[in-house]
Amino acid sequence: MKKTWFMGFCLLGLSASFAQAEEIGSVDTVFKLLGPDHKIVVEAFDDPEVKNVTCYISRAKTGGIKGGLGLAEDTADAAISCQQVGPIELNERIKAGKEEGSVVFQKRTSLVFKKLQVVRFYDGQRNALVYLTYSDRLVDGSPKNALSAVPIMPWTR
Repeated sequence: MKKTWFMGFCLLGLSASFAQAEEIGSVDTVFKLLGPDHKIVVEAFDDPEVKNVTCYISRAKTGGIKGGLGLAEDTADAAISCQQVGPIELNERIKAGKEEGSVVFQKRTSLVFKKLQVVRFYDGQRNALVYLTYSDRLVDGSPKNALSAVPIMPWTR
């Protein structure tokens, strides 16, 4: 029974279509004698379901020996800014308001239990896309969050 549950969970994780982030740059915040320094990393990703929306995330990354080995838990600190980079094309499911917060990006921030997520909401009344980033754990999440809104406007150059 446990084996079947675990396999189903793995298959579900593989089938999710989340955006992949590209690292834009980083700055060191704390010098570590052994291992990489603590830093703030800036990454960009394109919304996988909405053409021509790009989001930029800055997040804390823990260094040191544990951080270098991938064993450290990053803090829940993150910021987000999303922009329209061309004509936005919404699919019918989003326009109809059938999505109540779709996860568009996930990044592990600890070995197993913690992840940073970006969730997209559609505000039809104001014709805007709203992106919320937050960190959660298997048992206990964090109230720290950041928000960015993208008005859906005609694209002109």
